[in-house]
Amino acid sequence: MLRRNATFLVISALTLASALAVWWLRGWAAVQHALGATWDLILTVLPSILGGLLLSAALRQLVPPGALARWMGAESGLRGLLVATAAGMAMPGGPVAAFPVVLVLAQAGADRGALIAFVLAWSLNGFQRIVVWELPILGHDFALLRLLCGLPLPILAGLIARWLPIRWSPADAPGMQGVATTRPDRAA
Repeated sequence: MLRRNATFLVISALTLASALAVWWLRGWAAVQHALGATWDLILTVLPSILGGLLLSAALRQLVPPGALARWMGAESGLRGLLVATAAGMAMPGGPVAAFPVVLVLAQAGADRGALIAFVLAWSLNGFQRIVVWELPILGHDFALLRLLCGLPLPILAGLIARWLPIRWSPADAPGMQGVATTRPDRAA
């Protein structure tokens, strides 16, 4: 229980210490202003968080366990890493959308190498990031150079992940504890 809530407890302690520092240095009005800004931020990100969690829950029900093993499983070889890399590049949204999808992919049979390739492709080479940020800000030449330099990295990381002797399964993830790996209407 403590391990699961450790991050929340640390962030809460830091938040309380920060609020006390703001109150001490700037007064109660500054604390109220910070609380108002926090509430505005919560209202801004809450739809994305809910959307990502609902997407993950829906995908868990739609994609049966083992369905992707052929395409992204341990026996898929380089093809599995290429598929995972392409899927990661195509994945829109931030971490609240991408990381729950990683758990769904794992449940559906993707191995750890494919999952690492997916996450790195999403974070390094995401199509959305290239179109929205890099092309308009950095220009075509730099965006192309950065993309070409970054393309092999998810595949290389996936190969390394398959080689490393670290054991991991979806059941190890805090977000999967207590989650059935079969659909409720098809449980034995």
